[in-house]
Amino acid sequence: MIIVRSILFNVLFYLILCVLLLATIPTLLMPRRAVMGMAKLWGRVSVWLLRVICDIKVDFRGLENIPPGPLIVASKHQSTWETFALLSHFENPVFIIKRELMWIPFFGWCAWKGGMISVDRGAGSQALAAMTVRAREVIRSGRQLIIFPEGTRRPPGAEPNYKFGVAHLYAEIGVPCVPVALNSGLFWGRRALRRRPGTIVVEFLPPIPPGLDKQVFFDRMRSDIETASVRLLAEGERELKRQGLA
Repeated sequence: MIIVRSILFNVLFYLILCVLLLATIPTLLMPRRAVMGMAKLWGRVSVWLLRVICDIKVDFRGLENIPPGPLIVASKHQSTWETFALLSHFENPVFIIKRELMWIPFFGWCAWKGGMISVDRGAGSQALAAMTVRAREVIRSGRQLIIFPEGTRRPPGAEPNYKFGVAHLYAEIGVPCVPVALNSGLFWGRRALRRRPGTIVVEFLPPIPPGLDKQVFFDRMRSDIETASVRLLAEGERELKRQGLA
């Protein structure tokens, strides 16, 4: 039944995404918040669909650790799940995404209208400089900058591979950083068809104040995220074992 439910979810997930992308076209002529409202709707509907069809619930912890106003959100990245599920918890979020995503019809148009920051991974230091300029603009407008410091999805338990670019942004922008730990990859694998029932846990950790040395910040952020993620993975694995799914 897990496979059947997973296939049904995947079909509906992408069907709803296509429908919402088409419905979002008129908002391209409206203020940016209209597009972001549709993105948040996609996130809420997808989380609901996942619970109803695949019996995957979500436990958001530490919401009190999210300060108001502009900030950096540095999240662990294990699954497609966090690209939509985190949206609803921030007033005016913006993602740093790879440039190739901006070339996708409809999706790329909406990402452009939403003010997403695209990065050319092959451009090296030039890409970092351009990303920093755009990030400053975003922060000055009061938005929340969501970044995946490892750059790409990593399977649960994989050796951490954090990029130092997040420390550069932190030093240049001068706002708090909220680290985010999670265990989504146990239930929605990065290249897996199956959606295993259980509880995805997301933990917003205490914010790191601005003004720290780059290396001090980087080490603290990485340690905070990894320590909490290891704990959440163990919690998720225990749940899967109780269900006989480990």
